[in-house]
Amino acid sequence: MSEVNIPYAIRAYSPEALKAALRKMILIRKFEEGAEDCYTRGLIHGTMHLSIGQEASAVGSCMSLSDEDKITSTHRGHGHCIAKNADLGKMFAEFFGKDTGYCRGRGGSMHIADVAKGNLGANGIVGGGLPIAVGAALSAKRLGTGAVTICFFGDGANNEGAFHEALNMAAVWKLPVVFVCENNKYGMSTSTERSTAVKNIAERAAAYSMPGVTVDGNDFSAVSEAVDTAVTHARAGNGPSLVENLTYRWRGHSKSDRNRYRTKEEISDWMERDPILQMTELLLSHKVISEAEVETLQAETTQVIKDAIEFAAASPAPEIEDAIRFVYNEGTAA
Repeated sequence: MSEVNIPYAIRAYSPEALKAALRKMILIRKFEEGAEDCYTRGLIHGTMHLSIGQEASAVGSCMSLSDEDKITSTHRGHGHCIAKNADLGKMFAEFFGKDTGYCRGRGGSMHIADVAKGNLGANGIVGGGLPIAVGAALSAKRLGTGAVTICFFGDGANNEGAFHEALNMAAVWKLPVVFVCENNKYGMSTSTERSTAVKNIAERAAAYSMPGVTVDGNDFSAVSEAVDTAVTHARAGNGPSLVENLTYRWRGHSKSDRNRYRTKEEISDWMERDPILQMTELLLSHKVISEAEVETLQAETTQVIKDAIEFAAASPAPEIEDAIRFVYNEGTAA
């Protein structure tokens, strides 16, 4: 096989990095399946927004990032957190409303942040992460840190005013930010065909004089190639890019979604394009991993999720007397 016919991911990453990427994708899937099961059993209250089926977008987009690089996330952000090396026990504890959670049990599913790992947080506001990402990128440019910010957002956010303001400002100031649209075809129950004038959201990059590309968001290699290119572009001082990952959420918008706007055939068709199976087949076909290693990986990740849920279940709830803690700034050291 000639060099040009070898998939980007196989050429760009070491076998160890590729195995780690597959492990993260499996962890995201099993984390969300575990969270869904806990919700069904009444261990998690409120709602949650699952990204099952979108794992390649999260992991592929974060391949060239370090802890110094930043991300902003969405209400469907568990995969982004795990791709950025979040602690699964602390994530489940946050879901359970426990004091050991990332936000001490006060944020829940939609508000997990891990600043030490460069995760500036998920956001319950559609498009809410866009201006935050531009601010982080502006800070990195002014301080000369060399850090890049990846801003994840969904297709629904591309029709928000914040999207256009953020892209324009980032382009004017040539900020080191990559806008990653996870286009899963629906903003809640409204399809992109009904809500968006352009066929591909990446076409809107032209209005802000930045590169824009649309890729198969279920193809880890395609995602990582597009985002790595955009990250390199940003690190070189050339400004922002827009990457659109075409993907699909297997579950409804949230746990309260009765899913009446999609056909069973459509869902089934997308499930056949499972990004984890595609990634596994890619690594098997290029002899990066063996069938036995895949089986071991499946067993190991199952245990990791089990341990994380047990940690969360055994963790203490916040004390009632601490109910108003973390509401106001309690002062910072000089």
